[in-house]
Amino acid sequence: MDSIQKGAILIGLSVLATAGVFLLPAIPQSTAYHHFADTRRILTIPNFWNVVSNLPFVVFGLLGLRAVSKAKITGSIPAIYGVLFIGVLLTGFGSAFYHLSPNNDTLVWDRLPMTIVFMAFLAAVVAEWINRRVGFILFIPLVLFGIASVWWWHHTEVLGRGDLRLYGLVQFYPTIFIPLIIIFYYSPAQKTSLRLFLSIVLWYLLAKAFETLDSQIFRYFPLSGHTLKHLAAAISTYYFIPLFARRYVAGTTTPAADHPRDRCFHG
Repeated sequence: MDSIQKGAILIGLSVLATAGVFLLPAIPQSTAYHHFADTRRILTIPNFWNVVSNLPFVVFGLLGLRAVSKAKITGSIPAIYGVLFIGVLLTGFGSAFYHLSPNNDTLVWDRLPMTIVFMAFLAAVVAEWINRRVGFILFIPLVLFGIASVWWWHHTEVLGRGDLRLYGLVQFYPTIFIPLIIIFYYSPAQKTSLRLFLSIVLWYLLAKAFETLDSQIFRYFPLSGHTLKHLAAAISTYYFIPLFARRYVAGTTTPAADHPRDRCFHG
């Protein structure tokens, strides 16, 4: 399969997925979403463990920004990862804020930074595995689309006809699109990058499983599924750091070493 055919499949799948979302009925936010298993108040902090379990996002966001600040190149790749790590950092604050008083209004501040992470990651995958220039061209529109999906959901909730379809697309489509890109464009020289990408995806999927089993886990363990979801999701974001640092921070491989196709697109 040549590059044109691969690109056509990826573009076609994206168009079909976006169109397919609008064939579904509007999906309102269930009020049950805000009812978490662990509501313990500790040190005067309500929902203590669901609040403080967001601290790793802050730590990994700061460590990621530190890695970007040490990058030995400038241009598109550090810009994408810089915004990604800002999204990780803000996810820690936004999710903690939401869990202090869970409701649709505070949930906006939880979801906004997460969409930045989702979309920046997607742009990074395109840039790293397909073409850096294309990844950077898509970067800002993708991030804006992610932010717009949260705005649209909240706007429709205020109007009494909540619609989560676009946010669902932003959250779940990358879990299909990214592995497909990796399958299409993998080469043996990218073995380490593949391992890191898979670690990101697998820890994120584990986080979603913990989220689904919130009360069941809390029934048998001292921490709830939702608290474990935060920790697993944070571990997922940790792998962005070595993914970036191994190629772009001083002392690691050269930017083009394992991506010969991108030697003309260093920024």
